[in-house]
Formats: sequence, structure tokens, C-alpha cells
Amino acid sequence: MKAVFLDWATMGPDLDVGQLRALLPDLEVFEATEARDVAARIRDAEFVFANKIRLTDELLNDCSRLRFIGLTATGTDNVDLDAARRHGVAVCNIRAYCTQSVTEHVFACLLGLTHSINRYAADVRAGEWQKSEDFCLLSYPIRELSAMTLGIVGYGELGKGVAAAGAVFGMEVIVAARAGTNEVPDNRVSFDELLARSDVISLHCPLNANTRGLIGAAEFRKMKSGAILINTARGGLVDSAALASALGSGEIAAAAIDVLAEEPPVRGDPLLDYDGDNLIVTPHIAWATNEARQAAIDELAANVRSFFDGSDRNRVV
Repeated sequence: MKAVFLDWATMGPDLDVGQLRALLPDLEVFEATEARDVAARIRDAEFVFANKIRLTDELLNDCSRLRFIGLTATGTDNVDLDAARRHGVAVCNIRAYCTQSVTEHVFACLLGLTHSINRYAADVRAGEWQKSEDFCLLSYPIRELSAMTLGIVGYGELGKGVAAAGAVFGMEVIVAARAGTNEVPDNRVSFDELLARSDVISLHCPLNANTRGLIGAAEFRKMKSGAILINTARGGLVDSAALASALGSGEIAAAAIDVLAEEPPVRGDPLLDYDGDNLIVTPHIAWATNEARQAAIDELAANVRSFFDGSDRNRVV
């Protein structure tokens, strides 16, 4: 059985592919695949694995032997699912593989911002502590998480993981009603109420017609001036220019952004030009601990094993 992994480099180094090779001994691994080369590499394959490679109707139409598409991500927007269904191709994603990684990233950023870690470290390097008349410096605010309200937007696996960690820190946790609905369940709050009440807002929802541009200038005006926005979900959820403006004007206090609308941001982004120390921008790494990346490959193998057994583990098609 011919099997190909099209963009192995996106998973990073030092991962064990042994479980997958045990199931598919003839697996061919490509570090990267240019769009012009995808058709040739998948034409005779029965199993195709990818992270971000786009698999369109046109490509699938030319793959008569293809039986299975395995994604090393939860999102499936890079695959034409309707086309896969028409062609009788199974599509599986992976789930719950990076919850710990994302949760730790969220709180690493949050603690860094609320305790002004980078600011104090910079002051020490600049010799400010050495010139202090007291035993400590108290130049910047330090806030306890237990005094803060954490607002969660998107209450799936990742949102629940971050909410649980927030509760451990003693935070009040509130969850927004699902975007695109007017119904607010008893255990949730409206999106506008979440904006008004939250000291920290953490985004974990998918990018779709209801959530694209979810937070822009109007939403920043509804937030507390001391609010912190954290986005480890999708860059298209947030208007970058509006966020840069809100940070610069003091409309909100800080932000930690792990995702941008275009990745890599080869055409720039307003957040890349912002030079205030109340913004942390990281290159889409919240998911990427060594343990989470290995878990992704192991989940991929488990999906293949399930397919061979005739079950539908993590099947989206």
C-alpha cells in the first residue's frame, strides 16, 4: 500500500514514526511538498498524510486509489470534505493531543504579562535594581490571577483545559455562548457580557463565518481597560490593526498572540510592527511541545489502525 506524508517538516524534529511505519511499511515521507508537486505525489497513493497541505476536489478527482486522508491537526479546512465524501475517501483528524501544551502556553504568557516578568528582567539587565534605594523594585504592576475573571470563547477540548487551569489558580471562569446563536444556556454568558466582565479573554473557537473578525475595534471598546487578550486559536478571529491600536492607546492592557491571519506573515502584519512591551507575539507554537507533537503522530497511527479494523475513530468523513 502506497502511503505518503506530504509535509513532515511542519511537525518538527526528533519524532518517532515507528507506529505509523509498522502499519504502512512503504510510507514515503517528504519534508515539504510544493503545491505544484502534490498531484504527482498523491496520484497512486492509498493513504495520504498532511498537516497544512491543501487537498482540493481537483486533486482528489485524480486519485482513484486513495482510501484515507490523515491530518495531523484538528482543523480540516485544508481538505475539501464534500469531495472526499463523493470519492469515498475517509478523512480523519486528531483531537485532544495538545491540550496540555496549549494550556501551559496560555498561562506562561498570562503569568509573564500579569507579573511583568520581561519588564523587570530588562530593568535588572539595565542596572536599575543595582541603583535601587530599597531591597526590591516595584516599577510595574503585579497582579494575582486569583483576583481575575477568565473569559473562555470556544469551549471545546482546549477551552475546557484552559478553564480548568484557571480554576486551579482561583480565577472566576465564565464561558461565552456559541458564536452565531442568540441562545445563552444557563451555564454560559453572552459574548457582550464576557467582554465586559473578563480580565482575561482566551480564544479557542474555530474560524468560520460566525467567528471571522470576532474581535475588532467595537469589541475592544467593550472590554475593561485592564483586560488581557490571548489568542492561540486562529489569527482571523482578531483584527490585528484594531488590536495594535487598542494596545497603543491603553484601551486594553495587554495581549498574547500565537496566530496571525497569514502564516507565515510574509506580507507583514500590524502586530509585527508594534513595539510596546504589553504585547507577546509567538510563531504558532502553543501546540508544539515535544510531547504534543509526538502525541499527534501517535494519534495519526491510531486512526490508521482503527481504519484497518473497520471502526470510525476521529472520522470527519
